[in-house]
Amino acid sequence: MQEQGCSIDERVWISRRADPYVYRHGDGNYYFTATVPEYDRIILRRAESLEGLKEAEEKVIWKKHERGPMGNHIWAPELHYLDGEWYLYFAAGDAEDKWHIRPYVLRCRQKDPFMGHWEEMGMMQCAQEDEFSFRSFSLDGTVFENQGKRYYVWAEKTGVGKMISNLYIAQMETPVRLKTAQVLLSTPDYPWERRGFWVNEGPAVLHHAGKIYLTYSASDTGVNYCMGMLSMDENQDVLDPANWKKCRNPVLASDEEKGIYGPGHNSFTEDEEGRPILVFHARTEKEIKGDPLYNPNRHTMLMPFGWKEGGEPVFKF
Repeated sequence: MQEQGCSIDERVWISRRADPYVYRHGDGNYYFTATVPEYDRIILRRAESLEGLKEAEEKVIWKKHERGPMGNHIWAPELHYLDGEWYLYFAAGDAEDKWHIRPYVLRCRQKDPFMGHWEEMGMMQCAQEDEFSFRSFSLDGTVFENQGKRYYVWAEKTGVGKMISNLYIAQMETPVRLKTAQVLLSTPDYPWERRGFWVNEGPAVLHHAGKIYLTYSASDTGVNYCMGMLSMDENQDVLDPANWKKCRNPVLASDEEKGIYGPGHNSFTEDEEGRPILVFHARTEKEIKGDPLYNPNRHTMLMPFGWKEGGEPVFKF
């Protein structure tokens, strides 16, 4: 495990894997999935330790379609174990229209997600009365539970022209369908969320000391990419946006002195000793040739983190 203050080479935990998601199962195994640079498949790794994931076998469990939906831009997979079954949430475009990005779901009913069969469950379904969700560019769905209820948070674009990517939340009825209509959780309010593009995306949820912390990523995917954070008391209504407090400044951003650029799209896990770990991707070069979205050099990194006296997480290189 890398310690804070280590060199940039040591920080690159798994190279060329963006939007990383690490899940520690009840049997003690760690699972890793992420976006691959080719945007054409979903991969999975498994190991008994975080360090073991670095060199673990990487298995392709699903490939993009040659035609139609789920045929392009396979992005940001997340692995969840819900109601005794495995689910993979991811975003995909159409083979003929790569920007027709929508959220999709895979399910594995077998105990072993490596050897089991993954079936396509289609698009994530909104509530019957919801006339807005998933009608436009939608991605980065994550799932969390609070007070016995399950929620889905995702990014969706709205507006005209370059459009604005907002974060929305809804309660879930099943692992593949929402129970309530969308609620706007966060929109790019501050200058650091509006560089290149106006973006809030990549939500990740952390519970600690009676609070819910929701981190997200902002701005374009180059050096401007950074992490913001929302928080609320877990006893409040998570579907009331007034209960969420938004940080005025990013909680993690590019650090030229450390040589880390564009940190974001994170997940949370813990090491074998139970210490909290931030899993995120970042770049090691400041200058990017061409469109940052198609530059493959976004690498997965790990960061142990601590807590302020009031309970808020502290993310520091």
